[in-house]
Amino acid sequence: MISEITIRKCDQLSEFHRCVEIQREVWGESDLETEPYVTFVVAHQTGGQVIGAFDGARMVGFCMSLVGFRNNAVYLHSHMTGVVPSCRDRRIGRLLKLFQREEALSRGIRLVEWTFDPLEIRNAHFNFNRLGAISRQLIPNFYGITTSPLHRGLPTDRLLVEWHLDSKRVVAAINGLLPDPADGATIIHLPNLELPATALAEVQSRIRAEFQRWFAKGYAATSLRFTSSGADYCLVPWSDF
Repeated sequence: MISEITIRKCDQLSEFHRCVEIQREVWGESDLETEPYVTFVVAHQTGGQVIGAFDGARMVGFCMSLVGFRNNAVYLHSHMTGVVPSCRDRRIGRLLKLFQREEALSRGIRLVEWTFDPLEIRNAHFNFNRLGAISRQLIPNFYGITTSPLHRGLPTDRLLVEWHLDSKRVVAAINGLLPDPADGATIIHLPNLELPATALAEVQSRIRAEFQRWFAKGYAATSLRFTSSGADYCLVPWSDF
């Protein structure tokens, strides 16, 4: 029987240490590329967020955010979200993000940002189609070249996601009411990615250039559409925010 998942803020050293353990379970990264527990302490103490997902007494996922300041407004940068492999497909990631939204709004914070790899289409689907986020910026090689097997030796290109927490778009998305992508949307196609490293690098280079070109024209990535050959990022002109 699957027990109920509880989401709450974390404030104990033991919980921050557990966040480090979960990182290793999820990403299998070396100590050099794993956030130490003190980062979680600082996030908690300085107005960020450390949110845990608990299956009974056991923490099985977390979300950690740091405070940012831009354009005379405070926002949160959601640095990490992870769920242990044994508890995936239980919508824990969604529960963490919804709790993150409510906690931020309770403090008058209206924007959460984070980054993700545009080659990861499941993340794109979740961010755009399920949460109602948008992206208007691609940051080339954000973290530099790392030793993480998840990065496959490629530059760590990242789309910067904007989650405008009380916008009509986000409210519609979290209630399952977001309309399908507009027919007139500009498309950036991502093929199925069972490719050798050389071909994958070529795909990454191509979509980097396409995103940067359309973002420079004032477009935003707003949704992902799955196709028989891969997936399409859908971009539309954007001036709402």
